[in-house]
Amino acid sequence: MPRRSVFGIAAGVLLAAGLQGSASPKPPAGYLASFAWRDDQPRFGGFSAIEMRDATRFVALSDRGAFVEGTLTRDAQGVITGATTGRITLLTTDGVKPLSVPRSDSEGLALAPDGRFYVSFETAARVLQYDVLTGAARNLPTPEAFRRFPRNAGFESVAVGGDGAVYVIPERTAPAKGGVFSRYSGTEDEPDFPVFRFRNGVWEQPFDLPRSGAYLPVSADIGPDGRLYVLERAFHGLAGFGSRVRSFAMTSTALTQPVTLLESPVGLHDNLEGMSVWQDDSGALRLTLIADDNFRMFQRTEIVEYRFAQGS
Repeated sequence: MPRRSVFGIAAGVLLAAGLQGSASPKPPAGYLASFAWRDDQPRFGGFSAIEMRDATRFVALSDRGAFVEGTLTRDAQGVITGATTGRITLLTTDGVKPLSVPRSDSEGLALAPDGRFYVSFETAARVLQYDVLTGAARNLPTPEAFRRFPRNAGFESVAVGGDGAVYVIPERTAPAKGGVFSRYSGTEDEPDFPVFRFRNGVWEQPFDLPRSGAYLPVSADIGPDGRLYVLERAFHGLAGFGSRVRSFAMTSTALTQPVTLLESPVGLHDNLEGMSVWQDDSGALRLTLIADDNFRMFQRTEIVEYRFAQGS
């Protein structure tokens, strides 16, 4: 989500009031728990992506060009009870020089099977590849199509398949009337979301993510079952945020077999923007989600988890 926004400047105070005055909605099936993550480091906040290395080790990415690695503690039921982290570190261009501020709007994070990381950006829509996040960045090619996205509506979502192919999805496909976005929700008359794939050194656009309702895609991951999971968000003004996760089977040319795993009541969670899909020790599918607090005192950084049986 853009740092300077109508939401952040004007609607924020109203949103806080609305959330504080509302009753707690009932979580959907599969919900485990929410963990309020706090830290006193100056760069803490704005987390837009998370990758679980295993059940406890994670990497979180902020939308100001920074990342942090940490460890979660869990109770006997696997519920998160604490988080221990290292220093929040800026991404660099060459291992030393930080990304320039206008081009540091990092929103998506994907860990490839070979251990490389891919970071996607929203304002200057592009993808950087890192052998290690503390090292030098490699710019993947930036085709002309990436330059045509509306400002602050580029790639919040990046995922990597088992074959190493990189997938990105823009948050928006067309501006509202007059060329200005008036809200953080889509409309049914906008086009579907193009999905771009990078493999064999080139970008292609093999299929679209079908639009459904007011939701916009903010994170994606390819699960251990090979399906594409997409976290989507809708903003409902004073009531807060609604979140949805859909999954799809993927062929080389299409998304098929859509399944809606969860659709949270408005206001249940904060601004969920990041998702990691993994398999826990019981063989169940675990969704670890993270909320972007936009560096606002009236929002919260929370890590939310859902669990589903494989094949749900």
